[in-house]
Amino acid sequence: MSRNTARHCRVHDVPHDPARIDNRRARVDRHPVQRWFSRPRKDSAPGVAQCGRCHDIDVVRILIAEDDDSVGEALVDVLGAHGHQPDRVSRGADVLLRHSSADVVLLDLGLPDGDGLDVLRKLRQVSEVPLVVVTARGDERSVVRGLRLGADDYLVKPVRLGELLARIDVVVTRRARSSLPAGVVEVGDVVIDLTARRVRVGEREIALTPKEFDLLGALARRVGAAVSREVILDELWGDAFLASSRALDVHLAQLRVKLGSPGLITTIRGFGYRLGA
Repeated sequence: MSRNTARHCRVHDVPHDPARIDNRRARVDRHPVQRWFSRPRKDSAPGVAQCGRCHDIDVVRILIAEDDDSVGEALVDVLGAHGHQPDRVSRGADVLLRHSSADVVLLDLGLPDGDGLDVLRKLRQVSEVPLVVVTARGDERSVVRGLRLGADDYLVKPVRLGELLARIDVVVTRRARSSLPAGVVEVGDVVIDLTARRVRVGEREIALTPKEFDLLGALARRVGAAVSREVILDELWGDAFLASSRALDVHLAQLRVKLGSPGLITTIRGFGYRLGA
């Protein structure tokens, strides 16, 4: 068999194990919610799953918020079989804790610890991670509210697999194109190298602790814009709603002293902070 066939991964230069792939597909096909997903493409090589490893696509880390075990397991199986890295949680609180490690979130609205729309609202206060609502709730009011709260897309169950994969690809690509690359930010005589994690004030290099640099970086990536305390707490500690705001105050005070320019970081009362004018 040629190395360029679908049984050999051209990205990782290793052969796939056909038996392992066949077994994985069999688990998906036997799944009780298999009716949600379209059949494998007819142009696929026999016995080979339609996985991203065989089609030279980027692997996407997908956080699935779904409390129904049968649905959640089916999503994990089919998305994994297509070469992505799915991670399933069943509570909205877990979405707020683990969203930062995901490239896209699939959010069900009927979660045991609260309405998924409330989770979406809280998530959008701290993160712009691509998010697709996948729910049985298809009434117009819910769809409109979900999109207005910041969902990138809204799918009503049952969902066709091909459409789900396409929607994931679209929202991830759209956000990637709009993201600004890390680089060097200059504010007055302060030069912040976000890639090298170095800071200079004039000709003098400033030694910052890792947390102090993370705090400065969170502001520098949005230089000139107001950044809420919730966004900063989420980026530095992973949970804007449980992290200690007192720790943020201490690090900010130390950072201002080291930069030697108290007015460089402006406090916006009742909201957060801004770096620069």
